[in-house]
Amino acid sequence: MDRAVVTVEKALELYGAPVYVRKQIVHNRHVVEDLERRGAIFVEETDEVPEGALVIFSAHGVAPVVHDEAAERNLRTIDATCPLVTKVHHEARRFSGEGYQILLIGHEGHEEVVGTSGQAPDYITLVDGPDHVDEVSVDDADKVVWLSQTTLSVDETMETVDRLRGRFPNLLSPPSDDICYATQNRQAAVKLMAASSDLVIVVGSGNSSNSVRLVEVALDAGAGAAYRVDNAGEIDEAWLDGVAVVGVTSGASVPESLVDGVLGWLADRGFGDVETVTAAEESLVFSLPQELRRDLKNSTSLG
Repeated sequence: MDRAVVTVEKALELYGAPVYVRKQIVHNRHVVEDLERRGAIFVEETDEVPEGALVIFSAHGVAPVVHDEAAERNLRTIDATCPLVTKVHHEARRFSGEGYQILLIGHEGHEEVVGTSGQAPDYITLVDGPDHVDEVSVDDADKVVWLSQTTLSVDETMETVDRLRGRFPNLLSPPSDDICYATQNRQAAVKLMAASSDLVIVVGSGNSSNSVRLVEVALDAGAGAAYRVDNAGEIDEAWLDGVAVVGVTSGASVPESLVDGVLGWLADRGFGDVETVTAAEESLVFSLPQELRRDLKNSTSLG
């Protein structure tokens, strides 16, 4: 998610304001408002972008038809789709090309699901969690594969897969797990700390799927209570009544400053002894979109 935000920041530096962004670049209100102050203009659809202008596609990815719409309006585009989402897009095109019916596990209406479904709309069936498995119908039970939105609960996704496999024993799995590594690592860390936490605070916006999932994971793992907040200003001091241990985590697209703000708020109220819980070290770094890298290189050469 940092890659997408840096993409907008670099575009503003290189091209100047305004820079148009289709949808929220990441699902975090603080990040979006900060970029707006710096000259980014967020739109819902490409037809809101002036002809010939620059538009950045968000981290959640878009359907091929969106690229076509941009081309029709002569828009310059930078595709900031998360590479892990791009991987799912490649899988959707590959499996549909091989004639597989794709059962896409995800939340209806989520931007990532819309973008992935658009890769092969005639071959994709949405499965919105384990409770919807019984509603699924397939044409050929021997030619079916599952893919998933990258920001889901790992446990719920695998429960959905298990139920699907109960109905379709020959269900094929993708070559590698679709759930984002940052999402998985945060969920694993929350599980480690939840059982010993009277309260877990998740920093993240309400439209952030991975932030909302962290609250559910914390409660399922034994936390006494769990709440999501955008920032320290949304914490209810009453949540601390009778609480000895507070766990703090954040969604994948949350600026560190917001987490520090929550830790500072807690420290001011006697929770100043901090112990870090790490489930895995994250060392994966993605390069910026190629369109931006090219222009940055040309700019450096000219300078």
